[in-house]
Amino acid sequence: MSEDGLPPLRDVIAHHQLRADKRFGQNFILDLNLTRRIARTAGDIANCDVIEIGPGPGGLTRGLLMEGARKVIAIEADRRFLPALEEIAAHYPGRVEIIQGDALKIDPASLTDAPYRIVSNLPYNVATPLIIDWLQSAWQDGCWQPKFLSLTLMFQKEVAQRLVAKHKQRVYGRLGVLAGWLTYADLVFEVDRQAFVPPPKVTSAIVQVTPRAQPLAEANPKTFEKLTAAAFGQRRKMLRASLKQICLDPHDLLARAGIDETARAEEISVEAFCTLARLLDEAVS
Repeated sequence: MSEDGLPPLRDVIAHHQLRADKRFGQNFILDLNLTRRIARTAGDIANCDVIEIGPGPGGLTRGLLMEGARKVIAIEADRRFLPALEEIAAHYPGRVEIIQGDALKIDPASLTDAPYRIVSNLPYNVATPLIIDWLQSAWQDGCWQPKFLSLTLMFQKEVAQRLVAKHKQRVYGRLGVLAGWLTYADLVFEVDRQAFVPPPKVTSAIVQVTPRAQPLAEANPKTFEKLTAAAFGQRRKMLRASLKQICLDPHDLLARAGIDETARAEEISVEAFCTLARLLDEAVS
């Protein structure tokens, strides 16, 4: 038995004849010391519910429970893992809720009363759309009202770097701009590919995301999204060219914002994007 009184994860996988499925972007972490470290990274999980996406055989689920999570709400799309997760739920009465379904179609805020934390080894094939959806859905009636306390998420290292990137860095793009506008995002530690079964082809990384009380600067979220899509949609072009699709006179817009018209999107700070978004709204009002 493992430290938590349950069978080792290798035995669980063998007993239930589980295999990672590429369709779901599955890679399993079997080391409970590592999953407990991830759980500790999330901060205080004893006084809130924790939502986990793609628990698989339950390695992180067990780590969260061992570190004192009040309750873990596990969303799993693959029915094969439900029996293994149910064994964990039976071992921790009242502290595990299992939801079989597609996380892309489930609003985490609908599963529990605020506040909550999301802690997940995200399936790589849905990681980026999930975090974008969580951030965008935190807008209610034009106001930034996040109900989550934090997001502690594992990504491919490349995606993690994009999420925490700042302007003038090579990997800075729409994801980094969005995260920088609405959150504080930090790459906490890397996870070697050999920590997984089967090992993925890439290194992974844990990112801690904490929502800002207010966005970094004022901007209409829909205008901000349209602006960054145009700016980064053609990264190699100067802004005076890439913004033509959303602005009749990008030269004037950039001049009013104090931005060199020969600049490219990766050179522009989050605050400057917010200024451009406000000026765009003024131009059509």
